[in-house]
Amino acid sequence: MPKRCMYFDPRNGEYGVKFLTAALSRIGGRRSNQDYCDSVSLKEGHCWVVADGLGGHKGGEIASRLAVGEIVKQFTRYPHFSLPAIKGFIESAHNSILLGQKANPELATMRTTIAVLMSDNKKALWGHVGDTRLYFFRSGKIIFHSKDHSVPQALADAGEISHEQIRFHEDRNRLLRALGGDGELRPTFQEKKKAIKHKDAFLMCTDGFWEYVNETEMENTLLQDSSSPDAWLKNMEKILLEKVQAQYDNYTAIAIFAQKQAFWER
Repeated sequence: MPKRCMYFDPRNGEYGVKFLTAALSRIGGRRSNQDYCDSVSLKEGHCWVVADGLGGHKGGEIASRLAVGEIVKQFTRYPHFSLPAIKGFIESAHNSILLGQKANPELATMRTTIAVLMSDNKKALWGHVGDTRLYFFRSGKIIFHSKDHSVPQALADAGEISHEQIRFHEDRNRLLRALGGDGELRPTFQEKKKAIKHKDAFLMCTDGFWEYVNETEMENTLLQDSSSPDAWLKNMEKILLEKVQAQYDNYTAIAIFAQKQAFWER
């Protein structure tokens, strides 16, 4: 029998991609790690999630795990690749935290940021709440990055501070939106499916990571060593560790490389 590419679509002549993924999550200079990340790969597609918990030692850790776990569970059960689906997954994560708050008054203030990326091997959708970021790279350059739901981001949007000044602004921890918060959730989404090309890359990371690794450093390390997402993460982590001081935050990141699908079957 002739060989065929597993992800070739004869309707439009497009080849899909495969994804290489690496992740790290460190406690930093804190007593506990309130960050959490996970991913799932199915024949229907892929889902990656990164979260940064808020609300004290116990609450933040639980909130991030609840949110990530709920999204991975929902995607595994219903691996739909659509804007309504990703909206539903984030809403479900938000509701899981609200239920946890009601069940345990000690966790009434737990919150978490979230960033979610989904793909069907050809295109991608993403969404976020808070200041956990998603960066999209093409040809080694950032062509998109999410905007924080925070006071400093609002100041930058108003032209009162520069984008770079967000990193160490005195109000940088003042978030305007988070899962588990009061009122309307209002996530931000990539509304239209984005085509993925060979050698595209994504970086999803909490503020403890992007605070110390700026956009130029992300691009430079990607261009210097794009052999694997793991190597890229390790090079960025070296930069981070050279800059941190005592009591620095937890930091978590997922790096994703897209490659032309090379698997064949007979």
